[in-house]
Amino acid sequence: MRDPYKILGVRRDAGQDEIKAAWRNMAKVVHPDHNQGDPLAGARFAEIGRAYDTLKDPKKRSLFDSAARAAEAKQNEKQNENTIMAQRQAAREAAIRAKQAQENAERVMEELARAAAQKAAAEAAKQPQPQQQQQAGAAEPAEEMIERIFGNQARAASGGGRTRGFASGRAKRPEPESAEADKQTDKTTESAKAGDFGKTVDDEHGADETAAASAAVLQPLSLLTSFVRRFTGGTAPAPEKAPDQLAIATVTIEDILKGAWVNVDLGDGRDAGFALTPGTTEGHTVRLKGQGHKLTGMQRGDAVVNIHIAPHADFTVDGFDLHTVLPVTIENAVLGTDARIDGPNGPLTVTVPAWSGSDKSIRFEGLGLPKSDGGKGDLVVELRIILWEKPDDKVTDLMRIMKNGLFL
Repeated sequence: MRDPYKILGVRRDAGQDEIKAAWRNMAKVVHPDHNQGDPLAGARFAEIGRAYDTLKDPKKRSLFDSAARAAEAKQNEKQNENTIMAQRQAAREAAIRAKQAQENAERVMEELARAAAQKAAAEAAKQPQPQQQQQAGAAEPAEEMIERIFGNQARAASGGGRTRGFASGRAKRPEPESAEADKQTDKTTESAKAGDFGKTVDDEHGADETAAASAAVLQPLSLLTSFVRRFTGGTAPAPEKAPDQLAIATVTIEDILKGAWVNVDLGDGRDAGFALTPGTTEGHTVRLKGQGHKLTGMQRGDAVVNIHIAPHADFTVDGFDLHTVLPVTIENAVLGTDARIDGPNGPLTVTVPAWSGSDKSIRFEGLGLPKSDGGKGDLVVELRIILWEKPDDKVTDLMRIMKNGLFL
């Protein structure tokens, strides 16, 4: 059976009166007598009846709520397990890349030391022959040596050109361009190639293991680039910026309306605060400069906070508009009436025109959430026709006459 709350279109905390009204309204709309050309009308009508039968009985409703909570908890637990496994896998891959990067850095140091020794020996012997000078190998620049050993991508990472990374929260991984680099590949992971010392670790947003592995990769890279600058006399390039750190802040409609101050937990004992500004709605993001991940050898990243609006007892959010439901009895829907509701800024009078159906909506401009351009969304009042608690013989006879076309 599907979720009875979704079938009747009510909240999980809805009262019995609201559930009964929703059932009556939907049963009238989907009744097979009113949908004789629809072969599925009977099935929908039966499904609505089963949903109401479940929710009107406190014991059945309690059993369904318990089962639903257990299923949600199990699903959340599975998602958490998948996240942890993904973080651990990323940490293992990063450790492999860190080991490979360390080996690359050590090899460069050996090459540079050997080149310096050859240059010193050539100068001491003072051998002017061009062929002997070429054999000494003193004229090979450090950057060309990096390129010879690891390929063009390694030279770019060591200072000849910065590797692009973290443009969208994930580092781009350059591919090695030389056969020599391919020989350095670790057979346990094809992605950890020799050119990978210019890579950065995938952003796992808050995973401590991944952050530590990222630092392990960056340390030998920083050592390598410092040696290149020492031998070439180049200036230190600006460090890469660490990836964004994602966080979620749950706020209320009232918080947005009054521009409240919000605190968000960033983990590691850190938190950050910001004021809600016009333009805030569900899914809105707030970027906090320099308050994200801090990794060795990199500029501190930003914290990106995603706004989630908590469910409200009276309103639902649609963009910048607020929607609320007004139950209307049949006589008031036919004759029209004035009703009082709780608006976002206080009590509000709603004029229901005569002959208003459940598809009728009444819009109040400028009573929704504030927009960034200075305007505001609207308050939309949706009408829902309900029946009386007890059957009325006169109304029943009238409906029978209208249905069968009998006029006395």
